[in-house]
Amino acid sequence: MNNAVTRRAFFGASAAFGALRGLPAAAPAGEDIKLGVATYSLRKFSRTEAIRMIQQLNTPYVSIKEFHLRYASTPEEIAAGRKEFLDAGMKILSGGNIDLKKPEELRKMFEYAKACGMPMMVCAPSHATLAEVEKLVKEFNIKAAIHNHGPEDKHFPTPQSVLDAVRKMDPRMGLCIDIGHTARTGTDFNEWIAKAGPRLLDVHVKDLRNPTQKASQCPVGDGDLPIVAMFKLLKKLNYQGGVMLEYEIDADNPLPGMTKSFAYMRGVLAGLRG
Repeated sequence: MNNAVTRRAFFGASAAFGALRGLPAAAPAGEDIKLGVATYSLRKFSRTEAIRMIQQLNTPYVSIKEFHLRYASTPEEIAAGRKEFLDAGMKILSGGNIDLKKPEELRKMFEYAKACGMPMMVCAPSHATLAEVEKLVKEFNIKAAIHNHGPEDKHFPTPQSVLDAVRKMDPRMGLCIDIGHTARTGTDFNEWIAKAGPRLLDVHVKDLRNPTQKASQCPVGDGDLPIVAMFKLLKKLNYQGGVMLEYEIDADNPLPGMTKSFAYMRGVLAGLRG
């Protein structure tokens, strides 16, 4: 799909939301799980466009991908970009996914996260860089939520691989569990959510029609992953972190599928509140 056409369609449709566009985002009253957006979902759109789309999803919680706050930005540009999110009522829960495999770039990435006001990095280190990452976590007081990436990931394919690696490390070293990637390894992600305990720092949500096939991703609720059981468990555990929609499909026109995903997740949560 032509991206210019998509953007025209988006801004035309968003006129219907004119009352919302100038207002801060806010989670619906009574929502006790922090449903948010990993802005990788909106990678084809500018920061300003992405913010407007997130406002339509009626959530303040964001995990900012580099597309929307560039690593190479000047301090002034980073400050301006961060302000744009904050002025829209957004709460920056984290940034990422951030690659932390190159030793010479680790400090620069932590300095970037600090400048952006990110209390946590969703990240992809290697076993070789893990000890240095832990030192920087302590120095900067920024959490490192290691994102498991499924069968293709040579470093951290599963939640267990992350938890085994950080077991004796600083408590700010933990897991960002990606439920779709976890399912593709043949692992029960709810089992590992329970096992992670306080090491569970973040949750990335997607759905799959076939739990073993990456290409079967679909709007949340349309697939075969045990989403309801996940939310029941997170509520039972009194989980306080983000549950971030990482919508990797429909890159040129993600808002319809993201809207459907949020509607489903909010419906589940409303049902659990009973």
